[in-house]
Parts: sequence; C-alpha cells; structure tokens
Amino acid sequence: MNPDEFIPAAIGWVLAAAVFIFVLVVIFRSIRIIPQANAGIVERLGRYHKTLMPGLNLLVPFIDRLRPLIDLREQVVSFPPQPVITEDNLVVSIDTVVYFQVTDARAATYEIANYLGAVEQLTTTTLRNVVGGLNLEEALTSRDEINGQLRVVLDEATGKWGIRVGRVELKAIDPPISIQDSMEKQMRAERDRRAAILTAEGSKQSQILEAEGRRQAEILRAEGDKQAAVLRAQGEAEAIETVFTAIHVGNPDDKLLAYQYLQTLPKISESPSSKLWIIPSEFTEALKGVSGAFAGSIADAAKSADASARSERAAVPSAPAAEPVAPARPDATSEQPPTA
Repeated sequence: MNPDEFIPAAIGWVLAAAVFIFVLVVIFRSIRIIPQANAGIVERLGRYHKTLMPGLNLLVPFIDRLRPLIDLREQVVSFPPQPVITEDNLVVSIDTVVYFQVTDARAATYEIANYLGAVEQLTTTTLRNVVGGLNLEEALTSRDEINGQLRVVLDEATGKWGIRVGRVELKAIDPPISIQDSMEKQMRAERDRRAAILTAEGSKQSQILEAEGRRQAEILRAEGDKQAAVLRAQGEAEAIETVFTAIHVGNPDDKLLAYQYLQTLPKISESPSSKLWIIPSEFTEALKGVSGAFAGSIADAAKSADASARSERAAVPSAPAAEPVAPARPDATSEQPPTA
C-alpha cells in the first residue's frame, strides 16, 4: 500500500475508534439503574435537579451528576453507653437503640450534613433531659415512659431532615457499683421475706388441711357410731318385738313370766353397776302362783307315795297266832313325803 494512502486510512480508523468509545461512554453515563428501597439525587451543573426512583433512569452525560444512593429502609442504630445524671444526683450509664427511616432523600441530603451523627447527638441530649427529671427508682421502672418521650422529641426534631423516628429503646440502665450492691442486698432481703411468707402460708394451709381432715374424720366416725347405735337399737327393738309376739301368741301365764324373770337375775347381778334390784309387784304375785304350783305338785307326790305304801302292806300275809309279833310298821322311807 502506498504510504500516502496508509496515513489517511489510519487516521480514519483512529477517529472511528474514538467516536465508538465516546458513544459507549455517553451511553454508560446516561443510563442509571436504582435498586429497590433506594433513592438517588441528581445534580445538574451543581444544582439539585431531581430524585431518581428505583428502576432504569437516563441522565445527560457530563452535565448531570448522581450523588451516592440513600437507603430508604428503616435503620437500627445502637449508640454507645451515655452517662446520665438522675434527679437524686446518681450517675447511670444508659444504652439506647434508635429505629429511624429516611422519608425524604432531598431533605436528608441538603438539610443536614450527617443525619446519623445528628440523630446520635440529639438522642443523647434528649435522654439527659428526660432522665434528669427522674430519680433512680423512677428511671428503672419507667422505661416505657422514657421511650415514649424520646420518640416524640426525636421525631419532631428530625422531621425537617426528612427522617422519621419509629422507636427508641433503652437497652440497659446501669447504676453505680455501690448502688448495685445495695440493690442486690435489698432484692435478696425481699426474696428472703417472700420466701418466709410463702413458707408460713404453706404451713398455715397445711395445718388448716390437717385440722379439716381430723374434723371430717371425727364427723365420719360420729356418723358411723350413730348409724351403728341406730342399727343396734333397731335390732334390739325387732328382737323384743319378736319375743313379745311369740310370748303373746303362746298365751303365757304368770308362772312362765316369773320363770323368765328368774333367768335374767344372774345377768343383772353380773353388772358391777347394779346396786339396787327393783322387783315389780306383779312378779311377787307370779312367785306366789309358782310356789303354790310347786306345793300342789309336792302334795300330789306325797299322796301317791302313801297310797303305794298302803297297797304293799295289804299284800303281805299275817303271821301265826302262837307267835305274836309286834304290829308291822310301815317303812320309814315310805311314810316320809317324797322330796321335791
């Protein structure tokens, strides 16, 4: 190739390559993709132009400039412990956690230089103002109230910065070591007191239950004795009624009743508490009847014995006259009345 022709051709290729590279750079600088939950601030010639939303966006190359993206999600920032003086002049260390979210990317970019540092400093000063009006006990027991006051103050102050404070939490409130020891002793004493109260209550309930059990046992025992006595009385009543019915059905006389009474006398005498015997008047009449009956029986027996003796003497033959003998006497045994 002729050198005169090669130089213009080389220049043409270089120019074409430069144009191609320039076009690629323009395209690359003109297209911006914004991720979800992010926002981009575009400045044109040094001034705010617009806010890019998530998706594909076009810029004018070499004129528009995109600032660093801003996260629109809720952020959690934990600040280091801050010394705070309470109303009773005690220094406590408080850890805080702030939940906030950028709602206006333009305000967060141009209204405050460093919104994260500003939130931290504002949280510290507000915390000191709120806790400074409380004593230690109130600060330890009023976390919800402190959180609410901090959130209201921070949300109001950061609103012009395009920031919304959602929550403020106190992670820990650490009093001085000496106060912690005193609180530990107090809590230990309180636990011991509650344990003693619970022990006493348990003993009391145990004694009440034992007494109730004994009372119920006595009641049941008394009910059993009552039922047994009732059943015994019913049995004795039925036995007496049966005997009474049998006696009346058999048409007894006074002799039988007297005999039954005589049978019960030994049982009465066996009782050590029997000091006096009461004999009814009807019983004496019955005894007279019994004695009369016994006497009649003895007389009848004597008469029968005498009659048998006489018949025996009549049957014996008389002796000869030459030898008189004494008149025969009846046997002694035959003349004696038979014993009952």
